Amino acid sequence: MSVSIVVGSQWGDEGKAKVIDYLAERSDVIIRFQGGANAGHTVIVDGDKFIFHLVPSGIMYPGKVCVVGNGVVFDAEQFLAEVDELAAKGISVDGRLFISDIAHLVLPYHKAQDHAGESRMGRKKIGTTGRGIGPAYADKVERTGIRVGDLLRRDVFVAKLKANLERRKAIFPAAYGQELDMDLDRLAQQYGAVAERIKPFVTNTAEYVFHALRQEKKILFEGAQGSLLDIDHGTYPFVTSSNTIAGAVCAGSGIGPAAVDNVIGIVKTYTTRVGNGPFPTELNDETGEFIRREGGEFGATTGRPRRCGWFDSVVVRKAVQLNGITHLALTKLDVLNKLDEIKVCTHYELNGTKQDYYPAYLSDSDTLVPVYESLPGWKEDLTGCSKFSQLPDKAVAYVRRLQELCYGVPMLIVSVGPARDQTIEVNPLQQPAAKA
Repeated sequence: MSVSIVVGSQWGDEGKAKVIDYLAERSDVIIRFQGGANAGHTVIVDGDKFIFHLVPSGIMYPGKVCVVGNGVVFDAEQFLAEVDELAAKGISVDGRLFISDIAHLVLPYHKAQDHAGESRMGRKKIGTTGRGIGPAYADKVERTGIRVGDLLRRDVFVAKLKANLERRKAIFPAAYGQELDMDLDRLAQQYGAVAERIKPFVTNTAEYVFHALRQEKKILFEGAQGSLLDIDHGTYPFVTSSNTIAGAVCAGSGIGPAAVDNVIGIVKTYTTRVGNGPFPTELNDETGEFIRREGGEFGATTGRPRRCGWFDSVVVRKAVQLNGITHLALTKLDVLNKLDEIKVCTHYELNGTKQDYYPAYLSDSDTLVPVYESLPGWKEDLTGCSKFSQLPDKAVAYVRRLQELCYGVPMLIVSVGPARDQTIEVNPLQQPAAKA
């Protein structure tokens, strides 16, 4: 493995952190390239649970370098809280954790705007995490954002902070029906202290990654959210505020596309979604509740119960197409251990017509009806299996059928539990040929 990208292949929460943690052992540098603290990556090491929102989950391996790229909207206070948590558990990040100096900051007024906007929309709300991600990206696009490097230049930071705060105070009453109660001097003082702590981590990360590539370091890119939450290609408007697909690596970290060797799509053996938006295979019944309970399907960022449903191959096929996925990593196979029957969505019917792909537009009168294929459950505990050959025949058949429905993309790994050692390698990544 030289340069690999890990992306979510559904609506997020696919178990990316566990796969990233698994691949990080064979990597030198792990890079987060998009999103913000709206992501929640959970890693379990020696029985201890760590939930990361900004620090790349590869930090759990000593000696690995982790980078927060320029495509991330950066919540400095959340970042420092994670650093402090790691330090409290004896994990040092000194000299191996860096933040892009041109990443945009998420500030308290972004969070206030996020909450106010959702409240204003009522039942039509998107279902955001309230972490200020959308407003921060909006400032970036409007060219009024404040970047990490600005934080280290106090006069520049305070001037930009003042302008942004005044602008929002002017628009809040008309846009959201409320005042924005924030004090410039208090925020400037608060972030002056943050700047002192952040300074040792800040660098030109694009330059760092460029030289790491020249030194033939093994690079792993860590995506957040899922492909169907991509701002362009997802189930708009019920999406996140960034490009979540593999192509975003280039803009979000500063590398060229020719450097990429592998794209690994993480996919659950069923489907989940947090927040509002379409979900054709959702199960609002006892089976959906069973999957939620057995899979621990509650958001790592918000704690909200995830919506659960059968595996949707239409969604994953779209992810394969969008990302150029070379390998799939299948998670949470063990969650289905107790089911007599397992269904898989092979395609949809849209107003009576067969639909093999996810439509870009759906009107209020359109109805996507999932068409299912039923497979027998294996009714055995998989959590002790360490080889693919040890899985029950029915579990193997299920995995193979999912692979067939997803354009035959090979399975890299199959996860049969949350721990590091509950990971079965099926088709190891091949070392790329030397580049001329």
